[in-house]
Amino acid sequence: MINISKLYCDKAGASDELRYPAKRTLKPIVVFNCTARCNLHCVHCYSDSDCAMRVEEMTTQQAEDFVARVAEYGCPVLLFSGGEPMLRKDLFRLMHFGRSLGLRIVLSSNGTLITEDAAKRLAEVGLSYAGISLDGPREIHDQFRGAAGCFDATLKGIEACQKAGLRTGLRFTMSRQNADTVGDIFDIAQQNGIRRICFYHLIRTGRAASDDLRPASPGQIRAALDEIISRTAESVLKGQVEEVLTVGNHADGPYLLGRMQRESHPQYQAAKELLLRSGGNRTGQNIAAVSWDGAVYPDQFWRNHAIGNVLDRSFGAIWDDTSDLVMQMLRDKDTYRASRCARCKWFALCKGNFRCPQGTGDISCWYNEPACYLTDAEIGL
Repeated sequence: MINISKLYCDKAGASDELRYPAKRTLKPIVVFNCTARCNLHCVHCYSDSDCAMRVEEMTTQQAEDFVARVAEYGCPVLLFSGGEPMLRKDLFRLMHFGRSLGLRIVLSSNGTLITEDAAKRLAEVGLSYAGISLDGPREIHDQFRGAAGCFDATLKGIEACQKAGLRTGLRFTMSRQNADTVGDIFDIAQQNGIRRICFYHLIRTGRAASDDLRPASPGQIRAALDEIISRTAESVLKGQVEEVLTVGNHADGPYLLGRMQRESHPQYQAAKELLLRSGGNRTGQNIAAVSWDGAVYPDQFWRNHAIGNVLDRSFGAIWDDTSDLVMQMLRDKDTYRASRCARCKWFALCKGNFRCPQGTGDISCWYNEPACYLTDAEIGL
């Protein structure tokens, strides 16, 4: 994550101690894709979820055992995602159990199923943060989500969370079809009292790999980043935001530094040091994912190479196992990197983004995802 409000505006964020740790730890944030089911059929869904129960999900007891092992291992955050996690009947029980063990509990949801009663229950079980997805203004959002009325239902879910006192923010996935609506997202946030926004780059896994949806072009990304930076500065000055972040393309860090350097920004050196401390993409290191059936992946966007299953071994035993070749490569990105990355002066800040496997174990079968949008001149070639 690139914290624009922190790096550009020097505004402290709620999770800075995890994002910019004084001492690097390999205890990961765990994304728990707790169900394969979803009430929507979103065009960019990385888990390819829908309303059908296509696979067996962990039972309540199995899920509680997994949560206990995650806490025992020392993971700081457990993020419930899906599918749509609100469809899991024991969600509140699992969240309460995780919180009782000292885990910070986070929710990623489409928001349409969060009623006022559900939001109160989320608050009662100790939810730390609710990230609600929004893909643009009403027409675009409903089109992306595959159902009319989603935009209004999502805003009602956000309002319910706010009434319950839950810290709530927007999650926007940027693609070629909606990259020019970044300004609309800021407007929607301000009109609805939403103080945190995460702008995600599209990662082409699941349904997002379809030709129906395309990543934003380099020109679109640069224009969107410029608007995000400018609107963040304006919003921070007016006291309208707590955090604005970009997620999924660590080239955003060097791009931000380039702008700050051109502006002779007083925070340039401090921002550069924080990005170095953050360490770029941490797939397989500081982020992990566990699927509804117990399969463990290097992050939530991987689906074709599990490194173990929590029904067979504890999460910590799987994560500490050094025998998996793919995990070895993910944890040694200085060696295993694309030729252009090998010559990039910003590699320490980026680490080549996500590595999406088209095979396993052979670097020639991998590609950096999303693609770098920086020019040769910008990366020092």
